[in-house]
Amino acid sequence: MVFMDTKHIQLAHGGGGQLTAELIEQVVLPTLGADVSAQDPQALTDAAYLALPEGAAGGRLALTTDSYVVQPLEFPGADIGKLAVCGTVNDLAVSGAVPLGMTLALVLEEGLEIEVLRRMLQSAAKAAKAAGVRVVTGDTKVVERGGVAGMIINTAGVGVVSPRAKLGFAGIRTGDRIVLSGALGEHGLAVMCQRKGLAMRAELASDCASLNALCRDLIDALGESVRFMRDPTRGGLAATVVDVAQSSRHDVELDEPAIPVNRTARAASEMLGLDLLTVANEGKLVAIMASEVADQAVAIMRKHEIASRAAVVGTIGQKNSDPLVELITDIGGRRVVQMPYGEELPRIC
Repeated sequence: MVFMDTKHIQLAHGGGGQLTAELIEQVVLPTLGADVSAQDPQALTDAAYLALPEGAAGGRLALTTDSYVVQPLEFPGADIGKLAVCGTVNDLAVSGAVPLGMTLALVLEEGLEIEVLRRMLQSAAKAAKAAGVRVVTGDTKVVERGGVAGMIINTAGVGVVSPRAKLGFAGIRTGDRIVLSGALGEHGLAVMCQRKGLAMRAELASDCASLNALCRDLIDALGESVRFMRDPTRGGLAATVVDVAQSSRHDVELDEPAIPVNRTARAASEMLGLDLLTVANEGKLVAIMASEVADQAVAIMRKHEIASRAAVVGTIGQKNSDPLVELITDIGGRRVVQMPYGEELPRIC
């Protein structure tokens, strides 16, 4: 029996799995006065939708916030600066919003090398320019040595929601298809291999990238046929599809042979004893589509370099008060996919 301290915050509370959900639902939301019983189809998605005051010009706004604590600060394919910008842009993008601007606040450890900070900021600036978003304000704090591990970055982003975007769990229907933009687990495994000093035959790089152009093209072309989008970060694909099943009250079936996999990532996951379905990604998109446009969605995705391996990887099943997510394995068997309990890979974003 594993003893779980129920009176103190554990690392696993930050893992994006069951313990994260319990912390939010049992502590954060009720303490802030949120109505957790309300059946809001947009509740607890990547960004909040804000209606403009009556008489104001324009449509809805989307607002998101996040904090980045990844260790090490630099790893193959990205660093904490790029990660902070891409993560914020992606939370807006999967909500159907075009980013307007973002904040970037720094918590720096006494003794951090100025050159390291400069590199992280240059990386953030480059990522913001590539995504077409401006860093418009921020804040800087310094804490005593040992107070943080180098630096923490906190961001917030605001964007305008496309009038063609009708995204949410409520729109998901039986027969809808699940489309994945590329191979799983590259970010989490790149960070872990760097942290553990594991050498792979082929270099494993983070997939960290902005998804706003990809999401915009899907919404522009397919409109309401795009039911739901999410970037499968903490908890990976497993956490995303289980959340979809529980929130929409539909069974879900994943097709393992159809899921794109990087061979090096598979080897690394096997070496570390990890399930690729639960490993974090920072440049992948999970989109649920009406079945008749699924192939068109794949074709649209594949026009983008970051989604060249896009594929239909699953199907939304029947309505069910106790929904189940099943993986059809490579050998034709079935296994239940569950929400990860805690944090298999700590501090990967």
